[in-house]
Amino acid sequence: MTRTHEISRYECETRGVVVRVEPEFLQAQSDPDAGRYLWSYTIEIENRGEETVQLISRHWLITDASGRVETVRGPGVVGEQPVLEPGQKFSYTSGAPLKTPSGFMRGSFGMACSGGGQFDAIVPAFSLDSPYERTVIH
Repeated sequence: MTRTHEISRYECETRGVVVRVEPEFLQAQSDPDAGRYLWSYTIEIENRGEETVQLISRHWLITDASGRVETVRGPGVVGEQPVLEPGQKFSYTSGAPLKTPSGFMRGSFGMACSGGGQFDAIVPAFSLDSPYERTVIH
């Protein structure tokens, strides 16, 4: 069975901070017989605002096809707390395992403004779909 791989991209803007997500199913690292499905996702954060911001925390809600939700909170992303001046971008790639062949993720990044104050930059909900899902539900 051959399946054409289409890349999905998701985007959301909060107070001048644009978050783009591109998930990808990792066929070679997944083991459907063992109930192990892996995805990578690449995040790009762009500061279109007029003030310098720093990503200080992350909050993820990871939902599998059975409705199980895992909450992940922590400082920064991939060990970093990047500072973005107006016009700058920061990208990173991370991963997510599921026990089901599909699911979705959503979340937010806690951002600190150089002039004081904080806000949550929304990470849009994005689908984690594999070729092992008979019906794509997202």
